[in-house]
Amino acid sequence: MNLTIFRSSHYLLQRLIHQNHGSTIKILGFNRYFTTLSSNNRSMIFRIKFNSNHSSKTILWLSTEKSGQTKRAYFTWKSFIISGVLVSVFAGFMIQMKNEKLKQMERQRKKALGEVAVGGQFDLIDQDGKPYSSSNLEGRWAMIYFGFTHCPDVCPDELEKIVKAVELIEQDKRSDPIQPVFITVDPERDSVQAVREYIREFSPKFIGLTGNKEQINKATRAYRVYYSAGPRDHENDYIVDHTIITYLINPDGELVDYYGQTKTAEEVAKGVLKAMKTYRDLNRKLGFL
Repeated sequence: MNLTIFRSSHYLLQRLIHQNHGSTIKILGFNRYFTTLSSNNRSMIFRIKFNSNHSSKTILWLSTEKSGQTKRAYFTWKSFIISGVLVSVFAGFMIQMKNEKLKQMERQRKKALGEVAVGGQFDLIDQDGKPYSSSNLEGRWAMIYFGFTHCPDVCPDELEKIVKAVELIEQDKRSDPIQPVFITVDPERDSVQAVREYIREFSPKFIGLTGNKEQINKATRAYRVYYSAGPRDHENDYIVDHTIITYLINPDGELVDYYGQTKTAEEVAKGVLKAMKTYRDLNRKLGFL
């Protein structure tokens, strides 16, 4: 099937009839006038079908007129389809390359975090005395810090840094919701009430978690958190030595990054926003967003 598109003209129509003498001619109709890149160029699309004893063909003629001169462009469905296929293949190749690049970046990130898996499930009690597990955090970002309410200086400094980082993150319109979480490593003294009163000193956005020793051990093992109670004084008071790290968890419950004591709130916020963007880009390319 050959296709040609042409402008309305008695002369052109007569020429077509003359060239196809002895054929049955059927005008299938036209689409519309349209303006090309130049406002002076106007064309009309016609479809004309010629039926003869030996063959049947449909012709589309494209004729553009400018300054009294007529120009014709000849197209075929075959060339159109081939061009479309080539464009589709190229576009698919580029998309695949971008996806592979994002996957490679994700593999490099995980390798940088270490071969040992960090993070996992836990089942604890929140500041309201209700069960709270790692599944409660699914679908949103979280910053998790392990500490204890009797900590004299390090824990308060780190929690204040988290609060400031969250504020900076929320100021960015491109950010996603993020939940700050405090998990005690001192279940002996940190009751539900003690945790509730403690986190209120920093921000109402905090979720405070406690539990029995077995529950706390399960959570600390999952996150590779070291903690050890020191010697007790005459008032039975003691200090707990523990890992000082804030863990960044993505909506899939996976560890994305971690921030040590030397990181500032600004650096933490910048790292979190970067992780959020990478996560969105990766999931968008994979069709999950």
